[in-house]
Amino acid sequence: MSFVVATEKLTKKYGDHPVVQDLDLRIPEGAVYGFLGPNGSGKSTTMKMLLNLIRPSSGHVEVLGKPMNRGTRRELLGKIGSLIESPPGYAHLTGRENMKIVARLLGLTDQHVDHAVRTVRMERHMDKKVREFSLGMKQRLGIAMALARRPELLILDEPTNGLDPAGIEEIRGLLRRLADGGVTVMVSSHLLGEIDKTATMLGILSEGRMIFQGSRDQLFSAARPDVLIECAEPRHAHSLLAREYGTRLDNAVVRVPGVDDRTTAGIVAGLVRERIGVYGVRRDEQSLEDVFMTLTAGGSL
Repeated sequence: MSFVVATEKLTKKYGDHPVVQDLDLRIPEGAVYGFLGPNGSGKSTTMKMLLNLIRPSSGHVEVLGKPMNRGTRRELLGKIGSLIESPPGYAHLTGRENMKIVARLLGLTDQHVDHAVRTVRMERHMDKKVREFSLGMKQRLGIAMALARRPELLILDEPTNGLDPAGIEEIRGLLRRLADGGVTVMVSSHLLGEIDKTATMLGILSEGRMIFQGSRDQLFSAARPDVLIECAEPRHAHSLLAREYGTRLDNAVVRVPGVDDRTTAGIVAGLVRERIGVYGVRRDEQSLEDVFMTLTAGGSL
């Protein structure tokens, strides 16, 4: 697999306080990589290190097949678009005037600018002053600025912050279109439902450490949701299982946390030996948010 971004033991400390610790990040080519974590987990710091806006305390960053450092930064940033923290732009100028400044600074053609504006569907708003833009329009203008150079990699830090549902849907559709067009996208967010609908790969950060990295299917297959057992005598079954398995009753269903399939089969066989009729056995349904909360609360896979 070809990786657009790869880090080795990437670490950032401020004094004795580690913000990012031993991070091994892998972003495949053509992916929408959802970078998840609670506020303060180190997501923004990591993204800034990838862009060489912050120097790592230790570790190695490779982007587009080359090490990211002072010597390569200029060349690599010419192939990377980014939107970190607040959307850029001069409020007293129009959207079009802001894009002209970007084009002049980067040496871009009108075709580059027009393509970026069309991609974010802002054609009808470019003659308005940026101060008149909604937050969603400002976000889209910021993404247009990042896209104007036609990057191979796009890094977006919380691009849906403060947006209404319609604005979130617009950004979600945009990310899908970009990935379909061959752009690798790294997007951080705390809106798990939106990332779940968009990302093809996930990285989950907690207290500066990567606690999961892989596909959504890999995350859910490893997460081991609770087993729910419907049986004839749920209270009796619970009393038999509680000490060893930490079961609890949930609306007359016996809930068994974190057991694998073999253990589940043994539990059912034991209930049958006790002459307790078992009517049904299933895994509880889990959302990405359920798994995320378990992991970032100190759980593990």
